[in-house]
Amino acid sequence: MLKTLSAELKEFKKDSILTPLFMLGEVLMETLIPFLMAKIIDTGINKHDFSYIYKTGFLMIVIALCSLTFGCLGATYGARASMGLGRNLRRAMFRNIQNFSFANIDKYNTAGLVTRLTTDVTNVQNAYQMILRMCMRAPASMICSMVACFIISPRLALIYLFAVIILGSLLLILTLMAMKYFQAAFRKYDSLNESVEENISAIRVVKAYVRSKHEKERFNISNQTIHDMLVKAENIIIWNSPFMQFTVYTCIILVSWFGAKMVVGGSLETGELSSLLAYCMNILMSLMMLSFVLVMISMSIASANRIAEILNEQSTLSNPKDPVYEIKDGSIKFENVNFKYSKTAESPVLSNVNLEIKSGETIGILGGTGSSKSSLVNLISRLYDVTDGCVSVGGIDVKKYDLDTLRNQVSVVLQKNVLFSGTILDNLRWGNPNATDEECINACKLACADEFIERFPNKYNTYIEQGGSNVSGGQKQRLCIARALLKKPKILILDDSTSAVDTATDAKIRKAFKEAIPGTTKLIIAQRVSSIQDADRIIVLNDGIVDAFDTHENLIKNNDIYRDVYESQTNGGGDFDEGGNN
Repeated sequence: MLKTLSAELKEFKKDSILTPLFMLGEVLMETLIPFLMAKIIDTGINKHDFSYIYKTGFLMIVIALCSLTFGCLGATYGARASMGLGRNLRRAMFRNIQNFSFANIDKYNTAGLVTRLTTDVTNVQNAYQMILRMCMRAPASMICSMVACFIISPRLALIYLFAVIILGSLLLILTLMAMKYFQAAFRKYDSLNESVEENISAIRVVKAYVRSKHEKERFNISNQTIHDMLVKAENIIIWNSPFMQFTVYTCIILVSWFGAKMVVGGSLETGELSSLLAYCMNILMSLMMLSFVLVMISMSIASANRIAEILNEQSTLSNPKDPVYEIKDGSIKFENVNFKYSKTAESPVLSNVNLEIKSGETIGILGGTGSSKSSLVNLISRLYDVTDGCVSVGGIDVKKYDLDTLRNQVSVVLQKNVLFSGTILDNLRWGNPNATDEECINACKLACADEFIERFPNKYNTYIEQGGSNVSGGQKQRLCIARALLKKPKILILDDSTSAVDTATDAKIRKAFKEAIPGTTKLIIAQRVSSIQDADRIIVLNDGIVDAFDTHENLIKNNDIYRDVYESQTNGGGDFDEGGNN
């Protein structure tokens, strides 16, 4: 974990080295000030030597300015190092997440990833700043002050030594007791963020079903859990202050009592006694700072482990050593393909799939919910890798292609249509960043999206809200289809992407595809038979197994599942799940 995180220091290594050095300089300067104050009292004031007072006083001013300078430099470089580490961690995590395969993404929920990129990084960068500054300053101040005390009076310094041992043990016990609550609280932030993320993203559903009260209760439970854990931790930590005050005042009383006797006896100077009292505060305050640093570090350990987990996560998909950068055509072949989402899964979601699709064909895919239609097409663009067997595109195993090349030529309109904040043109150019306005308009015409775009006041410069909340489901689907077409792919996959489109528009889209992109292989997943009955051939999936692969006419004659679905839909509506496959 430490190796993973420290690798992200990069250009801030120099700042990380200079910060503790400046803090050490500040401590050395601060340690000299009480020592010089004692000299002013004992040598200057007691002996009426004003020249010595002026010289020593001027030296104290210089030392104080040096201490201030070192402190400012330490704070500046410490902030640069910690904030730089935070920036690099967020950037490294985001980049690695972008490389994740679908299998990697399945391991983490969205709220958990957001927490790691925000709250966890903030915890780590704050702890790192404390480590650079306080972990050097506090021990150094305590050691230097203790050494100075032993130089002045070994007998009185023993009081401080015993106090440090007793107070240090108590603070360590309290810190360890509080640590488990802090760590548990930060792990619960995932549940809180998940509640917020789900509620906000599905706010329309919450309102439609009048579930606001339920969502408030759900949020309050997560929020209260974190509150209770943090309160328990703070109830332990607050004992630091009374223990600290008791120890400080006890030390002051004991040093004053025995020190006064030593002053009267002539074995200790008045100025030395005053410096011992000043060092008392330095020693015990340093110990208090160390306890807070330990709490901060304990809070950040869980965050650091969660960050390192993301940084060390290796994508299950990677480019081959010598990737192929050119796809000959849109032909597709499945050979003895089996697929599981997890290696530990008991049974595959796709079993013994053997298919051969010619370039330019239009293929329909029909199947009930859970029959693995999406899983089948996800293997073509290598969003997942097969467990057994081989998937080929253009006569070459998809594992031999450069991933970007493959996915640019196998364009997928996913089941869940996603639009991003920006204009319609901005969203369309996700398919091709260099597409001209004319190309964008032509793609929208093919997807029958120009019909509604032209009715907007700003037309193609209409702003799309986050998630496409200001357009309907059918409009969103057509924009996503147009975006996919701009890639000019050899294979176009529509994963139930016209389900929110009326049948007349669906027919127009299919007709446009047939006329405008005849050389592109088209795979259309649908629940409506009418959406795929004009396809060259149709795949009928049943529980991950290819039950049939033939033309509409032949399936009507020879396949019971397809015939039952067709008859149920043509004789009063219904979809696959309401047909004879139940």
